[in-house]
Amino acid sequence: MDDRYGGDVLAAGWRSAGRRRIPDVAAARDLVVEVADDGFCGAVTGSQSGLVELEDRVGRRRQFPLGGGFLIDGEPVRLVAPSAAPKPRTRTASGSFAAPEERARVARASRILVEGRHDAELVEKVWGADLRVEGVVVEYLEGIDLLDEALRAEPPGPQRRYGVLVDHLVPGSKEQRIADAVARGPHGAHVLVVGHPHVDVWECVTPRAVGIPAWPTVPRGTDWKTGVCRALGWPAEEQADIARAWQRILGSVHTFRDLDPALLGPVEQLIDFVTQEG
Repeated sequence: MDDRYGGDVLAAGWRSAGRRRIPDVAAARDLVVEVADDGFCGAVTGSQSGLVELEDRVGRRRQFPLGGGFLIDGEPVRLVAPSAAPKPRTRTASGSFAAPEERARVARASRILVEGRHDAELVEKVWGADLRVEGVVVEYLEGIDLLDEALRAEPPGPQRRYGVLVDHLVPGSKEQRIADAVARGPHGAHVLVVGHPHVDVWECVTPRAVGIPAWPTVPRGTDWKTGVCRALGWPAEEQADIARAWQRILGSVHTFRDLDPALLGPVEQLIDFVTQEG
Protein backbone atom coordinates (compact mmCIF):
# COMPACT_ATOMS: atom_id res chain seq x y z
CA MET A 1 0.00 0.00 0.00
CA ASP A 2 1.42 3.45 -1.00
CA ASP A 3 2.16 5.64 2.04
CA ARG A 4 1.51 9.22 0.85
CA TYR A 5 2.78 10.73 4.15
CA GLY A 6 6.00 8.78 4.44
CA GLY A 7 7.26 7.69 7.83
CA ASP A 8 5.99 10.65 9.91
CA VAL A 9 2.75 12.57 9.24
CA LEU A 10 3.97 15.40 11.51
CA ALA A 11 7.39 15.79 9.90
CA ALA A 12 8.35 19.38 9.03
CA GLY A 13 7.98 20.37 5.36
CA TRP A 14 5.44 17.73 4.46
CA ARG A 15 3.18 20.36 2.82
CA SER A 16 5.92 21.40 0.42
CA ALA A 17 7.19 17.90 -0.30
CA GLY A 18 7.35 17.34 -4.02
CA ARG A 19 6.77 20.98 -4.89
CA ARG A 20 9.16 22.59 -7.37
CA ARG A 21 11.24 25.39 -5.90
CA ILE A 22 11.25 28.60 -7.97
CA PRO A 23 14.78 30.03 -8.12
CA ASP A 24 15.70 33.62 -7.22
CA VAL A 25 17.45 35.50 -10.01
CA ALA A 26 19.10 38.90 -9.59
CA ALA A 27 17.52 41.58 -11.80
CA ALA A 28 20.83 42.42 -13.46
CA ARG A 29 20.89 44.98 -16.27
CA ASP A 30 20.21 43.49 -19.75
CA LEU A 31 18.72 40.27 -18.33
CA VAL A 32 15.84 39.26 -20.67
CA VAL A 33 12.66 38.10 -18.90
CA GLU A 34 9.00 37.57 -19.72
CA VAL A 35 6.07 38.63 -17.56
CA ALA A 36 3.98 35.50 -17.01
CA ASP A 37 0.62 37.31 -16.74
CA ASP A 38 0.57 39.25 -20.02
CA GLY A 39 3.54 37.99 -22.03
CA PHE A 40 5.43 41.31 -22.02
CA CYS A 41 9.07 40.48 -22.75
CA GLY A 42 11.99 42.81 -22.26
CA ALA A 43 15.48 43.42 -20.95
CA VAL A 44 16.08 44.77 -17.46
CA THR A 45 17.14 48.44 -17.53
CA GLY A 46 17.30 48.89 -13.75
CA SER A 47 15.62 48.24 -10.43
CA GLN A 48 14.87 50.36 -7.39
CA SER A 49 12.29 50.80 -4.63
CA GLY A 50 11.03 47.24 -5.10
CA LEU A 51 10.34 47.67 -8.86
CA VAL A 52 12.10 46.38 -11.95
CA GLU A 53 11.94 48.18 -15.30
CA LEU A 54 11.84 46.21 -18.55
CA GLU A 55 12.36 47.49 -22.10
CA ASP A 56 11.03 45.48 -25.05
CA ARG A 57 12.57 45.27 -28.52
CA VAL A 58 10.72 48.36 -29.79
CA GLY A 59 11.76 50.54 -26.86
CA ARG A 60 8.60 50.40 -24.72
CA ARG A 61 9.35 50.45 -21.01
CA ARG A 62 7.18 49.12 -18.17
CA GLN A 63 7.74 48.61 -14.45
CA PHE A 64 6.76 45.56 -12.41
CA PRO A 65 7.10 44.60 -8.74
CA LEU A 66 10.11 42.44 -7.95
CA GLY A 67 9.26 38.89 -6.91
CA GLY A 68 7.45 36.06 -8.65
CA GLY A 69 5.54 36.07 -11.92
CA PHE A 70 8.48 36.14 -14.36
CA LEU A 71 9.81 33.61 -16.85
CA ILE A 72 13.30 33.07 -18.24
CA ASP A 73 13.41 30.70 -21.22
CA GLY A 74 9.90 29.61 -20.26
CA GLU A 75 10.87 28.65 -16.71
CA PRO A 76 9.38 30.51 -13.69
CA VAL A 77 11.74 32.65 -11.60
CA ARG A 78 11.58 35.23 -8.82
CA LEU A 79 13.36 38.48 -9.62
CA VAL A 80 15.26 39.98 -6.71
CA ALA A 81 17.26 43.17 -6.37
CA PRO A 82 20.90 42.68 -7.41
CA SER A 83 23.52 42.87 -4.68
CA ALA A 84 25.37 46.16 -4.42
CA ALA A 85 28.80 46.03 -6.01
CA PRO A 86 31.63 46.19 -3.45
CA LYS A 87 33.27 49.57 -3.22
CA PRO A 88 36.78 49.61 -4.69
CA ARG A 89 39.59 50.04 -2.18
CA THR A 90 40.87 53.57 -2.11
CA ARG A 91 44.44 54.72 -1.65
CA THR A 92 45.86 57.45 0.51
CA ALA A 93 48.04 60.24 -0.86
CA SER A 94 51.08 58.12 0.02
CA GLY A 95 49.86 55.33 -2.27
CA SER A 96 48.96 52.83 0.47
CA PHE A 97 45.50 51.29 0.72
CA ALA A 98 43.23 53.36 2.95
CA ALA A 99 42.27 51.60 6.17
CA PRO A 100 38.57 51.05 6.91
CA GLU A 101 37.02 54.11 8.52
CA GLU A 102 37.79 54.00 12.21
CA ARG A 103 38.97 56.25 15.00
CA ALA A 104 42.59 57.32 14.88
CA ARG A 105 44.83 55.26 17.12
CA VAL A 106 45.98 56.72 20.44
CA ALA A 107 49.32 58.45 19.85
CA ARG A 108 52.44 56.35 20.35
CA ALA A 109 55.31 57.50 22.52
CA SER A 110 57.50 57.18 19.42
CA ARG A 111 57.74 60.27 17.22
CA ILE A 112 58.93 61.48 13.85
CA LEU A 113 60.96 64.67 14.17
CA VAL A 114 61.50 67.05 11.26
CA GLU A 115 63.51 70.25 11.00
CA GLY A 116 60.79 72.81 10.42
CA ARG A 117 57.14 73.62 9.91
CA HIS A 118 57.27 73.19 6.13
CA ASP A 119 58.72 69.69 6.49
CA ALA A 120 55.95 68.78 8.94
CA GLU A 121 53.21 70.16 6.68
CA LEU A 122 54.50 68.26 3.65
CA VAL A 123 54.72 64.97 5.57
CA GLU A 124 51.18 65.53 6.88
CA LYS A 125 49.88 66.31 3.38
CA VAL A 126 51.08 63.01 1.92
CA TRP A 127 51.38 60.59 4.86
CA GLY A 128 48.88 62.07 7.34
CA ALA A 129 46.22 59.36 6.88
CA ASP A 130 48.79 56.59 7.39
CA LEU A 131 50.28 58.28 10.45
CA ARG A 132 46.89 58.71 12.14
CA VAL A 133 46.11 55.02 11.66
CA GLU A 134 49.48 54.14 13.21
CA GLY A 135 49.20 56.74 16.00
CA VAL A 136 52.42 58.52 14.99
CA VAL A 137 52.87 62.22 15.74
CA VAL A 138 55.16 64.48 13.68
CA GLU A 139 56.96 67.27 15.56
CA TYR A 140 59.40 69.87 14.28
CA LEU A 141 62.66 70.91 15.89
CA GLU A 142 63.21 74.36 14.33
CA GLY A 143 66.61 73.15 13.18
CA ILE A 144 68.71 69.99 13.33
CA ASP A 145 71.08 71.75 15.75
CA LEU A 146 68.41 71.29 18.44
CA LEU A 147 68.24 67.50 18.05
CA ASP A 148 70.72 66.74 20.85
CA GLU A 149 68.81 69.01 23.24
CA ALA A 150 65.53 67.26 22.35
CA LEU A 151 67.02 63.84 22.97
CA ARG A 152 68.32 64.90 26.38
CA ALA A 153 64.98 66.45 27.35
CA GLU A 154 63.00 63.29 26.48
CA PRO A 155 65.43 60.38 26.09
CA PRO A 156 64.38 57.68 23.62
CA GLY A 157 64.12 54.01 24.52
CA PRO A 158 62.66 50.71 23.30
CA GLN A 159 59.10 52.05 23.64
CA ARG A 160 59.94 55.63 22.57
CA ARG A 161 61.73 55.60 19.25
CA TYR A 162 62.60 58.75 17.36
CA GLY A 163 62.81 58.92 13.59
CA VAL A 164 64.45 62.11 12.36
CA LEU A 165 64.06 63.56 8.86
CA VAL A 166 66.89 65.90 7.82
CA ASP A 167 67.40 68.26 4.87
CA HIS A 168 70.70 68.22 2.95
CA LEU A 169 71.92 64.90 4.33
CA VAL A 170 74.98 64.46 2.11
CA PRO A 171 78.54 63.25 2.86
CA GLY A 172 80.63 65.87 4.63
CA SER A 173 77.70 68.10 5.56
CA LYS A 174 76.91 69.38 9.05
CA GLU A 175 73.74 67.28 8.96
CA GLN A 176 75.71 64.11 8.20
CA ARG A 177 78.09 64.78 11.09
CA ILE A 178 75.14 65.18 13.47
CA ALA A 179 73.56 61.97 12.20
CA ASP A 180 76.83 60.07 12.67
CA ALA A 181 77.23 61.43 16.20
CA VAL A 182 73.71 60.33 17.16
CA ALA A 183 74.30 56.83 15.74
CA ARG A 184 77.48 56.49 17.86
CA GLY A 185 75.94 58.00 20.98
CA PRO A 186 73.97 56.46 23.86
CA HIS A 187 70.64 56.79 22.02
CA GLY A 188 71.79 55.30 18.73
CA ALA A 189 69.77 52.09 19.05
CA HIS A 190 66.51 54.00 19.41
CA VAL A 191 67.04 56.93 17.01
CA LEU A 192 67.17 56.78 13.22
CA VAL A 193 68.34 59.83 11.28
CA VAL A 194 67.66 59.80 7.54
CA GLY A 195 67.17 62.52 4.99
CA HIS A 196 67.22 63.79 1.43
CA PRO A 197 70.03 65.57 -0.45
CA HIS A 198 68.18 68.82 -1.21
CA VAL A 199 69.00 72.13 0.47
CA ASP A 200 65.38 72.58 1.56
CA VAL A 201 62.21 70.51 1.59
CA TRP A 202 60.75 72.81 -1.09
CA GLU A 203 63.00 71.04 -3.60
CA CYS A 204 61.43 67.70 -2.69
CA VAL A 205 58.34 68.78 -4.63
CA THR A 206 58.84 68.02 -8.31
CA PRO A 207 59.14 71.00 -10.64
CA ARG A 208 56.44 69.43 -12.80
CA ALA A 209 53.94 69.59 -9.93
CA VAL A 210 54.78 73.23 -9.21
CA GLY A 211 54.63 74.15 -12.89
CA ILE A 212 58.23 75.32 -13.23
CA PRO A 213 60.97 73.97 -15.52
CA ALA A 214 63.42 73.37 -12.64
CA TRP A 215 64.33 74.57 -9.17
CA PRO A 216 66.69 77.52 -9.58
CA THR A 217 70.27 77.53 -8.33
CA VAL A 218 70.71 80.08 -5.54
CA PRO A 219 74.15 81.72 -5.08
CA ARG A 220 75.98 81.13 -1.79
CA GLY A 221 75.30 83.82 0.77
CA THR A 222 71.71 84.36 -0.39
CA ASP A 223 68.83 83.04 1.70
CA TRP A 224 67.75 80.03 -0.29
CA LYS A 225 63.98 80.54 -0.17
CA THR A 226 64.28 84.25 -0.93
CA GLY A 227 66.59 83.46 -3.84
CA VAL A 228 64.18 80.85 -5.22
CA CYS A 229 61.23 83.25 -5.10
CA ARG A 230 63.17 86.00 -6.85
CA ALA A 231 64.46 83.65 -9.54
CA LEU A 232 60.92 82.46 -10.22
CA GLY A 233 59.55 85.99 -10.29
CA TRP A 234 57.53 85.54 -7.11
CA PRO A 235 57.29 88.29 -4.43
CA ALA A 236 60.06 87.90 -1.83
CA GLU A 237 60.23 91.18 0.07
CA GLU A 238 58.91 89.99 3.43
CA GLN A 239 58.23 86.82 5.39
CA ALA A 240 54.58 86.83 4.33
CA ASP A 241 55.73 86.50 0.71
CA ILE A 242 57.79 83.42 1.60
CA ALA A 243 54.79 81.95 3.44
CA ARG A 244 52.55 82.50 0.40
CA ALA A 245 55.17 80.90 -1.84
CA TRP A 246 55.20 77.80 0.37
CA GLN A 247 51.42 77.55 0.33
CA ARG A 248 51.56 77.70 -3.45
CA ILE A 249 54.10 74.87 -3.50
CA LEU A 250 52.27 72.78 -0.90
CA GLY A 251 48.99 73.26 -2.77
CA SER A 252 50.55 71.66 -5.83
CA VAL A 253 51.14 68.40 -3.94
CA HIS A 254 48.31 65.87 -4.16
CA THR A 255 49.96 62.43 -3.99
CA PHE A 256 53.38 60.86 -3.53
CA ARG A 257 53.86 61.15 -7.29
CA ASP A 258 54.36 64.89 -6.81
CA LEU A 259 57.44 64.28 -4.65
CA ASP A 260 61.04 63.38 -5.42
CA PRO A 261 61.74 59.70 -4.67
CA ALA A 262 64.70 60.94 -2.60
CA LEU A 263 62.13 61.95 0.04
CA LEU A 264 59.71 59.04 -0.32
CA GLY A 265 62.10 56.29 0.76
CA PRO A 266 63.37 58.04 3.89
CA VAL A 267 59.87 58.90 5.15
CA GLU A 268 58.65 55.32 4.63
CA GLN A 269 61.78 54.11 6.45
CA LEU A 270 61.02 56.36 9.42
CA ILE A 271 57.40 55.19 9.62
CA ASP A 272 58.55 51.57 9.68
CA PHE A 273 61.15 52.37 12.35
CA VAL A 274 58.84 54.17 14.81
CA THR A 275 56.03 51.63 14.46
CA GLN A 276 58.18 48.61 15.30
CA GLU A 277 56.93 46.92 18.43
CA GLY A 278 59.28 46.38 21.34
